[in-house]
Amino acid sequence: MKELAYLNKYFYKYRWKLIPGVLFVIISNYFGILPAKVIREAFDLVKDNIDLYRLYDGFERQELVYKVFGSSLFLFGAIVLILALLRGVFLFFMRQTIILTSRHIEYDLKNEIYNHYQELDFAFFRKNNTGDMMNRATEDVNQVRNYLGPAIMYAINTVVLSIMIIYAMYAVNPKLATYSLLPIPILSVVILFINKIINKRSEKIQRQLSTLSSFVQETFSGIRVIKTYAREQDKMKSFAEESNLYNKVSLDLVRIQAVFFPLIIFLISFSTIITVYIGGIEVSNGTITAGNIAEFIIYVNQLTFPAMSLAWVTSLFQRAAASQKRINEFLKTQSNIKDGSQASILNGSIKVENISFTYPDTGIKAITNLSFEIAPGKTLAIIGKTGSGKSTLANLLLRMYDVDKGTITYDNTNIKNIKTNSLRSQIGLVPQQVFLFSDTIASNISFGLDTIDYPRVEQAAKDAAVYDNIINFEDGFETSIGERGITLSGGQKQRVSIARALIKDPQILIFDDCLSAVDTKTEEEILRNLSKIMAGKTTVFIAHRISTIKNADHIIVLDEGRIIEQGTHNELMTLKGEYFELHEKQLLEAN
Repeated sequence: MKELAYLNKYFYKYRWKLIPGVLFVIISNYFGILPAKVIREAFDLVKDNIDLYRLYDGFERQELVYKVFGSSLFLFGAIVLILALLRGVFLFFMRQTIILTSRHIEYDLKNEIYNHYQELDFAFFRKNNTGDMMNRATEDVNQVRNYLGPAIMYAINTVVLSIMIIYAMYAVNPKLATYSLLPIPILSVVILFINKIINKRSEKIQRQLSTLSSFVQETFSGIRVIKTYAREQDKMKSFAEESNLYNKVSLDLVRIQAVFFPLIIFLISFSTIITVYIGGIEVSNGTITAGNIAEFIIYVNQLTFPAMSLAWVTSLFQRAAASQKRINEFLKTQSNIKDGSQASILNGSIKVENISFTYPDTGIKAITNLSFEIAPGKTLAIIGKTGSGKSTLANLLLRMYDVDKGTITYDNTNIKNIKTNSLRSQIGLVPQQVFLFSDTIASNISFGLDTIDYPRVEQAAKDAAVYDNIINFEDGFETSIGERGITLSGGQKQRVSIARALIKDPQILIFDDCLSAVDTKTEEEILRNLSKIMAGKTTVFIAHRISTIKNADHIIVLDEGRIIEQGTHNELMTLKGEYFELHEKQLLEAN
């Protein structure tokens, strides 16, 4: 219950829905135990009327006794039926309050988890796989909902019904009640012993389900590679192994749960035998009537449901606790990036002073003592080998990570003091790894806007040299591009991504090797269009090809996170160093 205590705030929020639900539980159970008293009276009436009928054997009153007897039985039967109907009405109200409340809390909890995911930093998503995050927001929440609704409802119902029945039994005959309830403490000890086993096995199930979800998600994401290398059979074999493991841990839980029900049925049956035996003795002693034995047998059998549901409810509680523990692990995770307080309007001045950065999850040092400065409206180009720290630098400029040491300032304001939403909304990033949503082309291009502005969408597409491709599609800008843009070529996806950045009209543009998948002719067209757009804007170009960045105001050559050369294109060519060698190599490849 320690982990489930996190949900108490929701119980308080919906208290005016839950409190009536509890009252409906009490009322429905009250109407549930009344039939036993009615049947006791009916049973005693049957015995008394049979004796009376025999007493008037041969007399005219015998017929009158028979009529009164029949009418009384019909009356008692009608009363039992009415009580059952009333109980059903309040059971309906009970479910309409408690179960519906659990759905409201489920909705709130899913939103809280999703919103919390949005607030976490980039490092969190690098460290945790997608399948596990999805599973905690879906399957784990579903397990928690079973606790919020059915488990709590049946737990309250079990407690209330048990108290009412036990009170009614002791009110009739304490001795018979004590003997009838003897098996209950044994059942309690067994449940306490098995609870720990259920909890451990529930956690194993949820962990394995996350592993299975992650495996499936990764398989579908990489289906092209799998089919290219003809590894379908190997993946099916691996999936079968993971499924078998999930099946095994699930069956382990089912086996331990299966022990409950036969045990409960045996103990309840044992209670019935005790009731009949001790009750017979008490009837012979004159302390109770035969109707009381019938009443007690009904009470004992009514305790069957609470006792049986106790095992099921216990399982739901344990599984919910295991799931909530997993949810709490993520909800208690805080972003390492503390949001700033200033909503600054950026003019485009960027200054980087002696920054160093090591990836927290891998320990790889990506940037070492790096410094540079960009004046507003100027273009900085960054070039280097794979793994030299170019994309890492782009992430640091967007504050996806915080530097380990040194400072990054925009317009003489430390990046840590600027609100992240304010910062990123004024920067247009075209990432190296393009991601397009399963939506229309127009929606993808206007992703940074609140509404779709078609004139701006078309102009952005023209600037990114993808307009002609789009209008040739049957549905034009309304073409659905599918998950991850699979209906587009690599170059088309990159240009749509460029259009998405340009439509924001940001003061700062960062292009992270975004022209690698387009041909030279298209690259020249895009750069020609960008030269007009970039006028007055600060631009950072990250590239592998020198042809992309040779017109930049300043060029930095990175190697293992350090600046090894910097200057203009002509200055770097004069140095005859790394930049010159890269230029000659690319020129040779082009020829």
